[in-house]
Amino acid sequence: MAPKRKGPLQTVQRNTDDIKKQVDNLMQEVRQFKGSTESKAITLADASERCAQLQRSVEETTRTLKKLTKADEPAPVGNYDQRKLDEENRLKMIQERLQALALTISPAEKPGPSQNADMPSSSQAKEEVEDDTGAESEEEDSEEEEDDDEDDDEEEDLEKQAETFIAISAFIGEQEGDLTVQKGDLLSILSKNPDGWWLAQDSSGNKGSVPRTYLKVYQDEDEEEEAEDSETEEESEEEMDEVSKTKQRSQKSAWDIVRKEVLEMNATDVLAAMGAIPPGFRPSTLSNLLNEGKTYRGSYYLQPELSQSQLAFKDLFWDPDTGTVRPRTSRTSLSLILWSCRMIPTPGVGVQVLSRHVRLGVFDGAKILSNIHTVRASYNSKNPKTWTFSPRMVGILPSLMDGDCFVRSDSQSPDLGILFELGVTYIRNSTGERGDLSCGWAFLKLFDASGVPVPHRTHELVVHGGTPYEKGVDVDPSITRRATGSMLQQMMASRKQPKLIVKLKSPNAKTRANLNLLPDTLVGSRCSVRLLTLYRQVLADALLRDRLTMQNADLICSPVLATFPQILDQTDLLDALRSVWAEKESALKRSEKRDSELLKTLFVEVYLDTVFPLLHSASLPSSRWADDELESQRARAIFDRAPQGALAALLSADHAQEAFDIAQVTYDFLSPTRAAATTS
Repeated sequence: MAPKRKGPLQTVQRNTDDIKKQVDNLMQEVRQFKGSTESKAITLADASERCAQLQRSVEETTRTLKKLTKADEPAPVGNYDQRKLDEENRLKMIQERLQALALTISPAEKPGPSQNADMPSSSQAKEEVEDDTGAESEEEDSEEEEDDDEDDDEEEDLEKQAETFIAISAFIGEQEGDLTVQKGDLLSILSKNPDGWWLAQDSSGNKGSVPRTYLKVYQDEDEEEEAEDSETEEESEEEMDEVSKTKQRSQKSAWDIVRKEVLEMNATDVLAAMGAIPPGFRPSTLSNLLNEGKTYRGSYYLQPELSQSQLAFKDLFWDPDTGTVRPRTSRTSLSLILWSCRMIPTPGVGVQVLSRHVRLGVFDGAKILSNIHTVRASYNSKNPKTWTFSPRMVGILPSLMDGDCFVRSDSQSPDLGILFELGVTYIRNSTGERGDLSCGWAFLKLFDASGVPVPHRTHELVVHGGTPYEKGVDVDPSITRRATGSMLQQMMASRKQPKLIVKLKSPNAKTRANLNLLPDTLVGSRCSVRLLTLYRQVLADALLRDRLTMQNADLICSPVLATFPQILDQTDLLDALRSVWAEKESALKRSEKRDSELLKTLFVEVYLDTVFPLLHSASLPSSRWADDELESQRARAIFDRAPQGALAALLSADHAQEAFDIAQVTYDFLSPTRAAATTS
C-alpha cells in the first residue's frame, strides 16, 4: 500500500515545529553562554547569525503559508481555515521570540532580517526610482550615515561620562547574578561589559547584571530642558530634506513599537505561544490584588472602621443593655456553598499545577468592595476538569478547603454581586518560574433590576474567559464555534461549557446572630465565625468599655488584639486555634456557655497558650502559598507542640523566638493604613 501523501499545510506545520525546536535550543544556549569573556562573546556572535537565519526561515514559511488554499490539499481537511490561522499565530509568536532574543544578543542592532519581504508594490517601485538616482542617492545615504554615526558617538560619549542610569522598563532576573529592577529605578553602573550586560547597583545596595537596552542615561529636569533647547537650536540650523526626516521618524517610531511589544511580553504570553494554556487564560486579577498589600485581606476588614469625622467608630458600637457588641444588620448577609466546577481546561505539557482554587469577593462591576477569600479545590487525576469542594469542615480539617462561606456587605450598589475567579498556581518545569493564572471568572448578581434579592437556591454560573473587565471572551473558543450548528450540537456544546455550581442560603438564627456581630463588610469561612465574634467582643471591651475616655487614643497593651488579625492570613494557625477552642468549649457546662465574660476570658487564655507563641517562633517557617513541603513543615511545627502556657513557651530553651518587638503586644486602632483608607 502506498504511503499517505502529506498535504502542504501539514508540511508547513512540520517546518514550524522544526523551527520552534531550533529556537528553543538557541535560547537555551544563549542563557548558558551569556557572559563577558572573549570566548562567550564569540559564541553570542554565532548565535546572532543563527537568529537571523531562523528569522528568514520564519518569514519564508509565513509567505508559503499565506499562499496556501484549501484546494491545494490532496485530501479534505476539516476546519482548514482555523488550522491555517493557528499556524500563522504560531509563526508570529516565534518571530516575536526571535526579536526579543536578538535584542539580548546584540542590543545595539535592530533585530530581524529585511523588512521588505512583504513590502507593497508601491514601495518597491519607489525603491526602484531611488536606485535610478545613482550617485545622488548614495551621497545622501552617506550623509545620513555620517549623521547617525555622529549621534551614536555623542550617545556613547554621554554614556561613558554618566554613572547614573534609569530603568526604562521592568526587568526580572532570569538566572543567578541578574539584578531585578522596576521601571523608574535609579542604578549606579559599576562596569560596562561589551556583551551588553552591565553590572549595576540599585539604591538598596543590591548588585547584578542588567541588559543595556533596559537603561537610559538619567538627567534631572534642568538638564533635560537644556538638552531639549540645544537640540532645537541644532535642528533649526541644519538644512535637512523634509522627506528624509519624515522617513527617519517613521522608521524610528515603528521600531519603538516593535521593541515595546517585545519587551512587555509576560509569562502568560510565553505560555500561550507554547500552547501550554488555553486562549481564555489570563494572569490572575484577584491574586495580583492580594499581593499589592493588606487592602484586600481579611485581617484588614476585621479591624474597626472609623467614621467620616474619625472621632468614633462606624461599625463597632456598645450595647449597654447586654454589656456586649451591638448587633448590626447589613444589606447583604448570607451563606454561600461552593459545590463544584465542571469542564475547566487544564494547562498543557511543561506546566505543573500546584494549586486549584477559587477566589471570591464582593464586586459591583467596577471594583472589589470586600476582602478576597480563597477556597482551595480538590480533583481526581482521572477527571482533572472537575473541581470539588468540601461542604463543611469539622475537627482538624483545614479551613482553606471549606466551601461553606459567609458574605456580608453594606454596599447599596444596584449591580452588587459576588465575583468568583477560578485560578491555578503553576510552576514551569523548564525554568522553575511560579505564577498565578485565571482559568475564568463568574459573577452572581445578588439583586435584580427592582432591588429584590435573588432567590436562595443552587445557581449554575457560566465561566467566562479573560478578566472580569473583558466581555465576550471564551475560556475555550473552539467550544463556542461548535455551537453554531444544529440544536443537538448546541446542546452538546452547552454541556461542555465551563461552569461553576454554587448555592445561596439564608443562615440559621444562631449563625445570623453571630454574623451581626462582625464588620459590615467581610467574606470568610463559616467555620471561623465563632472565633471572629469572640475577637470582636474582646475588641469592643478594650475600645468602648475600658478606655478612660472616647478621646483617648493611647496604645493598648493586648497581645490578642495586636496579633489575632494576622492569623486570618495564615489559615493553618487559625485551624490550630479552632481545634483547641472546640475541645475547650465542648467541655463547658451549659450555664458556662451562656456566660459571655467566661467565654471571653477562656478565649484569651486559649489564644495565648496555642497561637501567640507560634506567631514569632524561629522554628516555624514563613508561610508561602501553594508550597506543599513548606505547609507540611508548618503543620508539624504547629500540631506537634503541646500547649504549655504563653510564658512557659516564650521562656523555654527548646523553642527559640524571634527578636522581641513592642508591636507584638501593643494595639493601635489609629494605624495609618486604616485611617488613610477611611478618609479616601
